[in-house]
Amino acid sequence: MALTALRVLELGPGETYAWECGDREWIVLPLSGGCDVRCAEPFPTPPLPETGGCAPRPPDVRSAPVRSNAARAGFAQQIPAPPAFEARGLGRSPSSGRGGEGKSSAQRFRLQGRSSVFEAVTDFAYVPRDAHAEVTSPAGGRFALAGARARRRLEPRYAPAQNVAVELRGRGPCSRQVNNFAAADAFACDRLIAVEVLTPGGNWSSYPPHKHDEHHPGEESELEEIYYFEIAPHGDTPGLGYQRVTPSPAGKTDILTEVRSGAAVLIPDGWHGPSIAAPGHDMYYLNVMAGPGATREWLIRDHPDHGWVRDTWEGQDPDPRLPFYRAEDAQ
Repeated sequence: MALTALRVLELGPGETYAWECGDREWIVLPLSGGCDVRCAEPFPTPPLPETGGCAPRPPDVRSAPVRSNAARAGFAQQIPAPPAFEARGLGRSPSSGRGGEGKSSAQRFRLQGRSSVFEAVTDFAYVPRDAHAEVTSPAGGRFALAGARARRRLEPRYAPAQNVAVELRGRGPCSRQVNNFAAADAFACDRLIAVEVLTPGGNWSSYPPHKHDEHHPGEESELEEIYYFEIAPHGDTPGLGYQRVTPSPAGKTDILTEVRSGAAVLIPDGWHGPSIAAPGHDMYYLNVMAGPGATREWLIRDHPDHGWVRDTWEGQDPDPRLPFYRAEDAQ
């Protein structure tokens, strides 16, 4: 993918993963467990003494091109959350003297995290381009690093879970929950857009199919996208779901694939949806998006053969199993 990136870290108790951000901005998002995030100016190897060394770099999460997305704002129910994000630093060290936009000294952010993506929203940390970053998990856990190539260097920041806007989209069997933690209008990044979507078992998410692979001012934004999935098991039975992508005028991506926990789908173009959650297995996916345009925005077009389904939602309620949780429930 030209602009987006995703890494999923599995850290044992006390383990540290360190990396140079280069020309990418990153969000550290706990999937399970908590962690400390350290952001500093880049330094040459060997690493700073207190890091204890750099953990091996895991590969970027990649698979065959496929895509999906949360459906657009039609028939959306907003669950209010406080409007402003707050920054919280846990210790600082002297600045290396870098000037210009985004000037900052080394900072540490403590992320409380969560036990599971199905249990709660989470706090997260933003790490800018041209920085050195480290993630350390005292008790171990799993963490997503969502990234995008950035033109500007912004300030590192902490965002509390209580400020994440939780939204219900769709109606009936097309209902799902969207955690807009880094939506274009919710959290400041240069290019990166990221949200979480939770779909009750048996529902169709990202439906009707839609696309955002061409630039049409005010109608559609050009965004590539990565989907990362986790599927809830039923007892000892692992979960599964399905993802569909069909060709659009901008590309030839044409895929129907089974997805399980840990699967990632790359979507450079195409109509994407539905994301189908098998009955009895709730579905989670993390959307990571970025585009080449000057404006950071999420504008989509429905597939002309399927957009009519929105008209059938009038008078229907969202799935009563939603929401899975609310931001104000976070501790």
